[in-house]
Amino acid sequence: MNLAKLACKRVQELTPYQSARRIGGVGRVYLNANESPEATAFALDPSVYNRYPECQPPELLEAYAAYAGVNPQQVIVARGSDEIIGLLCRAFCEPGREAVLICPPTYGMYSIAAETNGIETLKADPDENFQPDCDAIEKILDRKPVKALFLCSPNNPTGTLLERDRLIRLLEKTQGRALVVVDEAYIEFASEHTFVDLLEQYRHLVITRTLSKAFGLAGLRCGFALADPEVVSLLLKVIDPYPICAPVAQVAAEALKPENVEIMRRRVTELNGIRNEFLEKCSKLSFVTASFDCNGNYVLLRFKDGNGIFEAARKAGFILRNFDDKPRLKDCVRITVGSRAEMDDLYAFLKEQEK
Repeated sequence: MNLAKLACKRVQELTPYQSARRIGGVGRVYLNANESPEATAFALDPSVYNRYPECQPPELLEAYAAYAGVNPQQVIVARGSDEIIGLLCRAFCEPGREAVLICPPTYGMYSIAAETNGIETLKADPDENFQPDCDAIEKILDRKPVKALFLCSPNNPTGTLLERDRLIRLLEKTQGRALVVVDEAYIEFASEHTFVDLLEQYRHLVITRTLSKAFGLAGLRCGFALADPEVVSLLLKVIDPYPICAPVAQVAAEALKPENVEIMRRRVTELNGIRNEFLEKCSKLSFVTASFDCNGNYVLLRFKDGNGIFEAARKAGFILRNFDDKPRLKDCVRITVGSRAEMDDLYAFLKEQEK
């Protein structure tokens, strides 16, 4: 019996998202998943473990709303921003009839979430600076039933910050027609460039966030959407009954206390400094041919032989992320910003490759 034949056709044909953990790799320094180089300990209260948790824990919504500068009614929490992306596809796109629009190279889960739900993914190539090509996007919007435009700022993997004028132009174009979703997973590393202030003016704008990156809580799986209360209410129609378990809610709420937010901000300042120093040194290496905008906790470098560097690094115990097969990223390798010791160790390895 071929059990695969029992699955939906779209599932049979689907290629799953290749996360860092799925790709794997065994080494001594892991710089492939844009994780924090350090963890923080939090106390847990086990007295509620015998009860089902709140679907949307009020304390957590209030804490994130205060942190983000919005009202609690504008916040929804889920198992990472990945789940938020899937909820948006399920709530706003009709399978087999409507589409989402992306601008690759960008985060791969936008297309995976769409395809998993039987929704077409359309693509508009960005311009030479990896900014959305508004003319190309508008042409697609005029001829295709697009219900969600996914943008990422800072973009993963290029690190590009979305220009405000372009976003506003696209928001004006899509009013009454589609959502514009801005993924701000890495916004703490460039906090002055958030688009939260546009939420009141553009009710179809959705901003996704996470505690995985700057907060150093990737293992927690806790993400948020900031959106109009009507959008939030629609997402709550399709979310699972208990998306946030009690320990996650407790740790997340603790992490969002002012004193812990301050710890996060100090960590961000330190990581941004390490990133800039590492990039400056790498830009002088003879076999580095280009570097990209650096506005997250990672850098993207183009090498003369990206595959060769990636494989040599793997053999030396450095697990990086190869983007050679992505659009316009031939010979590119993405490197998470780790601790100062890890980055010094990696740079010493790269310097050796010049000999």
